[in-house]
Amino acid sequence: MKILHISDTHSKHKELKDLPYTDIIIHSGDITENGTENEVFDFINWFEALDYKYKIFIYGNHDLSLYGNDIEGLNRNTFFLENKMIKIEGLQIYGTFSGNFDYIPYDTDILITHIPPMGILDGENTLYGDYELLKKVFEVKPKLHLFGHIHESHGQEIINNITFSNASSIGMYNIFNL
Repeated sequence: MKILHISDTHSKHKELKDLPYTDIIIHSGDITENGTENEVFDFINWFEALDYKYKIFIYGNHDLSLYGNDIEGLNRNTFFLENKMIKIEGLQIYGTFSGNFDYIPYDTDILITHIPPMGILDGENTLYGDYELLKKVFEVKPKLHLFGHIHESHGQEIINNITFSNASSIGMYNIFNL
């Protein structure tokens, strides 16, 4: 299963050209700049029109109109995850913005959050990640932890057999094979 990870497009998603084809595309939040419903609808229309077998997204701190809401009427291969688990071709995928990380299931293969865990791809001089998330990720041990939020820390790291990916900023992405 080939996975493309993007994040923090801030309503500039239409500027993404020639994205590589994978089985799954995952957006880890900040789909909008100002959090308006119009920005959300514009993103969803674009996202659903992409030619990927599965499409998954969560919201980020800029996506205010999605806080506490669910999205109905998505195509059957498009998933909005907020404290939800889905299973795709044997992979358990859990998505959450932030908050109570105690609910992250222990059988999670791919964890999607907007914020990073503390100390991992979360800032150069100041660490912006979350300590509770860091502890939970090392308990759960997903194969992939996908996030964004800290634009200057785009990249990948493998620690204790967990691949961490920060794909924030327009035009940046990471690809994985599971």
